[in-house]
Amino acid sequence: MSYDLEDKPEQSFTFEQAKELVRRRLWLFLVPLFAVWFVVWSASWVLPSMYRSSTLILVERPTVAPSIVAPTVTDSLQDRLQSISQQIQSRTRLAYIIESQNLYPQDRAKKSADELVERMRKDIEVELVRTPGTEQLNAFNVSFSSRDPRVAQQVTSELTNLFITENLELTTKRSTDTTDFLESQLDEARKSLSEQEEKVRQFKDQHLGELPGQLQSNLQILSGLQNQLGEEQGSLNRAKQQNVYLESLLSQYRMQAKSYGAGDKDSAGIQDYDKELDRLRAQLADVSSHYTDRHPDVRKLKEQIARTEKMKAQAEASLKNNPATASSDVTSVPGQPITPAVELESQLKVNRIEIANRERTIQDLRAQIGEYQGRLNREPVREQQLTDLTRNYEQTKANYDSLLQKKNASQLATNLDLRQQGEHFRVLDPPSLPTKPYSPNRLKLSGIGLFAGLVLGALITGGAELLDDRLYNEKQFKDLLPVGIIAEIPTVATLEEQAEQKKGLLIGRVAAAMVVMFIVVGSAISYLHG
Repeated sequence: MSYDLEDKPEQSFTFEQAKELVRRRLWLFLVPLFAVWFVVWSASWVLPSMYRSSTLILVERPTVAPSIVAPTVTDSLQDRLQSISQQIQSRTRLAYIIESQNLYPQDRAKKSADELVERMRKDIEVELVRTPGTEQLNAFNVSFSSRDPRVAQQVTSELTNLFITENLELTTKRSTDTTDFLESQLDEARKSLSEQEEKVRQFKDQHLGELPGQLQSNLQILSGLQNQLGEEQGSLNRAKQQNVYLESLLSQYRMQAKSYGAGDKDSAGIQDYDKELDRLRAQLADVSSHYTDRHPDVRKLKEQIARTEKMKAQAEASLKNNPATASSDVTSVPGQPITPAVELESQLKVNRIEIANRERTIQDLRAQIGEYQGRLNREPVREQQLTDLTRNYEQTKANYDSLLQKKNASQLATNLDLRQQGEHFRVLDPPSLPTKPYSPNRLKLSGIGLFAGLVLGALITGGAELLDDRLYNEKQFKDLLPVGIIAEIPTVATLEEQAEQKKGLLIGRVAAAMVVMFIVVGSAISYLHG
């Protein structure tokens, strides 16, 4: 007879099997479960309670838009908070707070001041609060942990004041320092600007008339002087011609006066007047074709023609009235009519004075022309020198204007900080008085103990079941034998055995209920008081 010894497929673990397993191994599961949970739960009450007081500080934005008044403190708020936190958590500050608030009284005799400061740093926590979905920082939490809830509240309140005060002092100091620095730079720029202005002013005073802006006026003046010089030279030439003519006329008149009698002298003088008039009229016609009637030369020629005509009329009247007594002298006698010779000498004298004046005027004009030509020649050099001075002046002025604008903006920002209208901290939630300790979290520890007990109980129960080689039901027996079972003999328990089984089952159920009740009650206590 052959036996099928092949491995039979494993069957799933049924609820009945689990129920039988719990009945058999109940104590192996309950005892580790309760023991582990109780140890952890008890340890949570042995650990010292730590209370945490926290406050929410809001970062208020400036009341004036940054586009109107630019802030002088441009670093990020996170960097500033880190700097303030380092200042507040310095050894000197924390040591003062420990001393004033009487912190860690049990540890003062055992630990050094540095150790106490380091412990306080661990008890302080600063948490940043950002706008959801962005990196913008709009608030932060400051908290402190202590065994005494009131001490935690007091220390948190003092830390909050320190954060607000340090931020105000930091921003105000930076704004003030920036303003003072800009003020000092502005003073130096103002001095430099004054020096540049003085240099430009002295340069313009020293080279007045040679500046680039005066080029057109110098050209116009030079052109006018050259025209005036040409006119004066023309007038001088005519005056010299007049002088030569008058001298020849006077000489001729004197020679005729010696050769002829009185009547002949007067006749010859009248003829000379006619010649002089013809010459003057011809000269007047020539000058009038170039100049207007208001020109000095035209007026002068007209005056000379009038005087000559007057002298001619006097000579003719003298010849008619007293021809026999006409004198041949060239000098006039008081009370007697002026002779042509005297008039000619007078004109010759005036002509010589005119020639001298014209020569002096021409000399002055030439000197002025030379001066203006020198100005025009020096104008490119002055222009380059003035350009260099002006460039330095403009650069200094631009620097001064820029510093003045920055200084005014910094002063406005400083005023905003002093009035707390700039970016500042404001306590949104005052430091709370904690009513429950945040550490240790006894409910959490209770849950951890429960989970650890369940795991340990399951491991012990499973291990015991695997190591046990006894058969507890007919299914296990059937699975063990390779042949079919013909007949079964059921288990026959006596009354005492049945009573003992019921008693054990009842005790197990009561024990399980007690364990569950202890765990529930302990967890409730941890939740309410932990």
